[in-house]
Amino acid sequence: MATEESGGLAQTAAVKLSEMGERTKQLGNAIQDPERQRRIILVIVCVALLLDNMLYMVIVPIVPDYLARLESESEQAHHVTGNSSTNSTQNENFDVQIGVLFASKAILQLIVNPFTGTFIDRVGYDIPLLIGLSIMFVSTCIFAFAENYATLFVARSLQGLGSAFADTSGIAMIADKFTEEAERSRALGIALAFISFGSLAAPPFGGVLYEFVGKRVPFFVLACICLADGILCMTVLKPFSSRNRENMPVGTPIYKLMIDPYIAVVAGALTTCNIPLAFLEPTIANWMEETMDSSQWEIGLTWLPAFFPHILGVYITVKLAAQYPHLQWFYGALGMVIIGASSCIVPACKNFEQLIIPLCGICFGIALVDTALLPTLAFLVDVRHVSVYGSVYAIADISYCVAYALGPIVAGNIVHNLGFVQLNLGMGLANVLYAPALLLLRNVCLMKPSHSERNMLLEEGATGLYDTIRMEERQRKKHGYSSSGNCVPIDENGTFAGQSKSLSEEETSEPEYI
Repeated sequence: MATEESGGLAQTAAVKLSEMGERTKQLGNAIQDPERQRRIILVIVCVALLLDNMLYMVIVPIVPDYLARLESESEQAHHVTGNSSTNSTQNENFDVQIGVLFASKAILQLIVNPFTGTFIDRVGYDIPLLIGLSIMFVSTCIFAFAENYATLFVARSLQGLGSAFADTSGIAMIADKFTEEAERSRALGIALAFISFGSLAAPPFGGVLYEFVGKRVPFFVLACICLADGILCMTVLKPFSSRNRENMPVGTPIYKLMIDPYIAVVAGALTTCNIPLAFLEPTIANWMEETMDSSQWEIGLTWLPAFFPHILGVYITVKLAAQYPHLQWFYGALGMVIIGASSCIVPACKNFEQLIIPLCGICFGIALVDTALLPTLAFLVDVRHVSVYGSVYAIADISYCVAYALGPIVAGNIVHNLGFVQLNLGMGLANVLYAPALLLLRNVCLMKPSHSERNMLLEEGATGLYDTIRMEERQRKKHGYSSSGNCVPIDENGTFAGQSKSLSEEETSEPEYI
């Protein structure tokens, strides 16, 4: 009897193991499905961007108060007393320390990005993404256990190094995996939504947990999410598996991309549109206390309502870009005008409710600019260079970092010397004056592929995005339109309708841009 029972148990266990093995195999096959894999990759990248921006902003309500407590305890321990001038000097030094600490992430990211962009172009997108997540995990753990300014500074700087890898490779991976312009705009819009949510939700998230359960808990939560995202990255992307990289196209050097006039215009727009957000974040709290007598909860929730118009801006731009892709430049210019007008309205607000309106306008405008111009960068690389995206999105990251590196250091000095009103008027005027520069992008949709890119279109298969576009054009030639933006009619040979030159003449000529 016992033998029969043990045999039945063994048979049941074998059946369950077989079922588990079958389910594991099905899961593996599902992960390898290209469409599902693209969605999983989008999730991995979005979580990485969410983490980076939450870690960037979660310290805003935590670190100043924590460092003030440490300084107070140190003074009490040493029985330090001084006159009012000494205390004033100490307060100024403390403000400078906080500004340098906040800016250190963007400064290091700004320095490292040119090298990480080249590295990503050489090795692909998955290994740099995993490196970035690993560094961010270490940085988050250091934040949790840091008990002095020097350790916090190291953690903040390490986060900048991790962001230079994770942010750039993540955005570049999205551009590479989503080749259709409409799909790419939608995917980048989703990524921008996660960036926005991380930036705007992190201060109340960190402030509440810091108030009730202490400094370490917010960072422990973020570290666990980062670890889970890293494990998912290794499982799905398999960054260290043996793969042939010798067939990877060689990307255009970053210095050549920087001097491309169209890319330079986009980079300037990304910097200018983010200046109001970067400069207001470190200054608006003191201004609200002085002019509105705002409470701490109002200051903590200042930017949270702006998340919803940001999402609305992303949604509207993605929908418009799908219908009218040749107007991407206009969406960006309109966003800069909205940002400029909203910045000028901020100093006129008299209470918290009024202030929400221009801040929502700023975030709505930033959503228009980012969602319109980030896909434009990838398209410019496709038609003017080689379809490898690490360096071009390193330039985009540099553009953001310029604004956020200057913000904590420069904004306070401008407010002190010129005033809060002049700061906002200057930022608003800069955005409005820069908007017409985007007119230079109005014919981007009509551009032809570069000569070097055309030479890469070999019969051995697609090696870059533009190869894929050309293959799709051949399949869709009966429709009479290019799949790359649906802007220019093409004939049955895959060339532009109305083009009088022969293929041989075109190949021997220099690249032609409209």
